[in-house]
Amino acid sequence: MKAREYFILIFLIFCTFFKAEAQKEFTAGVRVQKGVNLYLENGIFFTYHINGFMSGKTAVGLKYVSSRFGSAIGTNAVKQDNLMLFGNYLFRKEKKLKPFIDLNFGLFHADYESDIFNDLPNNSLLVSLEPGINYPVNEQISIMTSFGYNFITGDGVSGPGTLYPLFYQFSVGYKILKK
Repeated sequence: MKAREYFILIFLIFCTFFKAEAQKEFTAGVRVQKGVNLYLENGIFFTYHINGFMSGKTAVGLKYVSSRFGSAIGTNAVKQDNLMLFGNYLFRKEKKLKPFIDLNFGLFHADYESDIFNDLPNNSLLVSLEPGINYPVNEQISIMTSFGYNFITGDGVSGPGTLYPLFYQFSVGYKILKK
């Protein structure tokens, strides 16, 4: 299977796994992510907050970030894509400043754009832990920042050389639906 097919499969699993009656709220937003000493990546995220499970402190979601919308615009930077399913746990839900932790699973793909790099690994599974802070600006808008650690990385021989272990991010979410 090619990376594109894996991305489509993950997205379809995400879309069909959750039923509408299990959702408390739906949030969509933009995400800016940077690998430490590497590329700036931008993308989107979607989150379903699950009602009635663990006091409403859990959520599941989908994140997509890519250097195609960041460092690779107008440069020769490697175009890389990250597609992740995640589970989220929100601490101190009643407070204004809400710590959270995300557990991400997904796929990484680097597009080297030249046949001379065909022997280099360009796909990898993603597994990362991402603690952070959620600050709701108002009823609809939240700002989130976090740092993360990729448990699977690469050195260019045993995995993609542009998949670094540490990253940090800044996101802005907009609550689209609240039941």
